[in-house]
Amino acid sequence: MPAKGKHRRPKSSPISRGMVAAGTGGAALAIPLLGATGAHAAVKTAAPATAPQQAARTLPAAAAAAPQAAPTTYKVKSGDCLSQIAEDHRLGGWQRLYQDNREVVGSDPALIRPGMKLVLGAKSQAGAVSHGSAKASGSHDSGTKASAPRTSKASGTTADTASAPAAKQGSSSGFRAPLDSVSIGTPYRMAGSMWSSGYHTGVDFAAETGTAVKAVGAGTVVSAGWGGAYGNQVVIQHADGMYSQYAHLSQLSVSAGQTVTEGQQLGLSGATGNVTGPHLHFEIRTTPDYGSDVDPLAYLRQQGASL
Repeated sequence: MPAKGKHRRPKSSPISRGMVAAGTGGAALAIPLLGATGAHAAVKTAAPATAPQQAARTLPAAAAAAPQAAPTTYKVKSGDCLSQIAEDHRLGGWQRLYQDNREVVGSDPALIRPGMKLVLGAKSQAGAVSHGSAKASGSHDSGTKASAPRTSKASGTTADTASAPAAKQGSSSGFRAPLDSVSIGTPYRMAGSMWSSGYHTGVDFAAETGTAVKAVGAGTVVSAGWGGAYGNQVVIQHADGMYSQYAHLSQLSVSAGQTVTEGQQLGLSGATGNVTGPHLHFEIRTTPDYGSDVDPLAYLRQQGASL
């Protein structure tokens, strides 16, 4: 029999209590918790996606902030040529030096005069930095839109750059040595008291009397006759404005005002004038007169002659 006056409260199961808790406040708490969890996951997923964009935005700024070398100015001296200047200053070839200073030098890279001021390297480096910045900024665009302009621009630049040296090589062809057989005696700018300038203003080629002397390139004879210490001489003006001189000749085959072609005979070598023996004295000048000499072998090589 049940105990009198006592009532036993039925125990609710743990499952029921859990359900009640969920029914009273759990539902309200569950929704915010799920929402917060989803938002947290979304932030973690989106974070890596923004990193490349930040890196891409930083790259052009870094490229633009890269330090550039200060411009260096070189004053051309007598006997200089672009190829030698480029080699001495490690500029990667005379073509780049010429392109950087085309406004100063003019249309002919072989014609540089003492006193000209050339900029060394600075323009090329600036162009490289600018090209790098443009290439980096192009990475923001889609692959199709970015690649087409870059390819087109690069192709145009390459074509322009390649065509300029090619045209110059074509205009500088047709030069040769003044003798069929070349053997160099006294070199250019050799120092000595026997020369009034204090140095040898040309180059001497070994040649027995009567050896055929030929024009190194096409041009017009500006003088042909006696030249004092030079003996019998011929001076030719070439299309680029430079002059070639052939001295100590025993015989002349041309006259002033005559047009000559590359390889045409000008006369015969000899020992006229102030000499110690037969040879050909050869000069390249910026004017027809004494004292405007430049390195003759460097000039001929720059014009495409094989020496």
